[in-house]
Amino acid sequence: MTRRYLIGLDYGTESARGVLVDADSGEQLASHAVPYRHGVMTRLPDGAALPPLWALQNADDYVEAAREILSALGRDRQIEGIGLGFTASSPLPATADGVPLSRLHPGEPHAYVKLWKHGAAQAEAEAINARGGAFLDNFGGKLSAEWLLAKAAQMAEEAPQLWRETERFIEAGDWLVWQLTGGETRSLGFAAYKAQYAEGAGYPDGIVPGLADRLSAPRRVGTSAGGLSAAWRERTGIRGQAAVAVAVIDSHVVLPAVGGVTDGCLVGALGTSAVYLMLGRAFRPLPQGIEGVAFDGSVRDLWCYESGQAGFGDTLAWFVKTFPRAAEAAENFRLYNEEAAGLAPGANHLLALDWWSGNRVPLADSGLSGLLVGLTTGTTAAGIYRALLESLAYGARSIQDLFIAGGFGIDRLILSSGLARNNPLLVQIMADVFGREVEVPEIDNPTAVGAAIHGAVAAGVVADYPEGGARFGARAFKTYRPDARAASVYAELYRNYAALAGDASLRAAMHALNRIGTVR
Repeated sequence: MTRRYLIGLDYGTESARGVLVDADSGEQLASHAVPYRHGVMTRLPDGAALPPLWALQNADDYVEAAREILSALGRDRQIEGIGLGFTASSPLPATADGVPLSRLHPGEPHAYVKLWKHGAAQAEAEAINARGGAFLDNFGGKLSAEWLLAKAAQMAEEAPQLWRETERFIEAGDWLVWQLTGGETRSLGFAAYKAQYAEGAGYPDGIVPGLADRLSAPRRVGTSAGGLSAAWRERTGIRGQAAVAVAVIDSHVVLPAVGGVTDGCLVGALGTSAVYLMLGRAFRPLPQGIEGVAFDGSVRDLWCYESGQAGFGDTLAWFVKTFPRAAEAAENFRLYNEEAAGLAPGANHLLALDWWSGNRVPLADSGLSGLLVGLTTGTTAAGIYRALLESLAYGARSIQDLFIAGGFGIDRLILSSGLARNNPLLVQIMADVFGREVEVPEIDNPTAVGAAIHGAVAAGVVADYPEGGARFGARAFKTYRPDARAASVYAELYRNYAALAGDASLRAAMHALNRIGTVR
């Protein structure tokens, strides 16, 4: 009997990773990672610096990574399905046949992928929000500068000639599926959460001139976008049906791999940023401050409410990189975690706001920034690091509280990703701040495995996501239980965090600093 396999692709902020999974046993057999050649671009290829809050990527890096990963994992193998998770919202302008404009105009900033954390479209987001409309009803009355509509508006306003040349404005995940299959197929997840698409109503009308002509109708998750094209089969040596599933938002794609396929489950995907997904069979009105909700865009037959923190792992990475104690990043984290673990809750006398990359929930404001309160001549580097860990937990707790205030019952809290598995101090602090048990799935490469499960559904290898999760997902979980004394201290600190986060004068000062920094 010919062995059958699945491949899951996880396209993150700095690199792409793939896993090879046995389609019958569910075993992970191999993985392969590729850093993007151009990384996160703060300069153009000619060396020209980009303005503040810009974050671009080169679409050709995605193709290069796919070629290497699919060749390494799939050559001469019978691949049944390929799934893909991708950072979002990361749209790019392209021609009608899929050529990214960055190939044609390498010196034009607006010709490139605007990475999810590109925050320079805040003014356009605010203008759209001020106009309002029914399309914002499932998004708390506002959209983020990180999303497709705001980024399209920025391009149309600042680079009108390039916008006229743009024939498709498309999420990078959808674009990569197009490259792999030879046909444009958009994902309902990207369309609903990042472009405010709604069944029956379509995309919002009249927001950006000509935008509707540059989009296309999406298909729900678990749908096959087609088989891997002949050119890609020759390039990679892949055999079999190789059905390519429509792309899924990377933080959403992990759900079936970590047990997130049931009503009343809150899943946190802790990466460079963090996303929290609340699942439900019945629709509830969107809680105040939560980002958005859609049906069939994350897991089939479930409503999924999306929220998150704009900065998470990148906040900690910034600190250890800026104030290193060792040459290697991993050793820096080990040393800081070891010393911070020796500090009792509250012993650092510090409180931080987790807005190093802006605030996603509940303010949807990319122009906000981090804050550290309580500094004295006795403050230590480890104390600051612990304050940053705690601030991330406070931001996550504030999201949980919004769901509870909205009438949601949370039966299970799951935290996923390499950060959740590799930083037990962080997860214990989160359990203490939440005041409830937290489960961490014991599975390698959960995001890529989640993508493989989407590929399995699209290929018909499994009937649905619960079956896919049971066969290929996590089979064990580590439970973190809150410490009563720590939880009591954090309850008081959290009240102060909430007071700072709600202070409009602080937010005004942050915005003023942004304006001062851009005056020439």
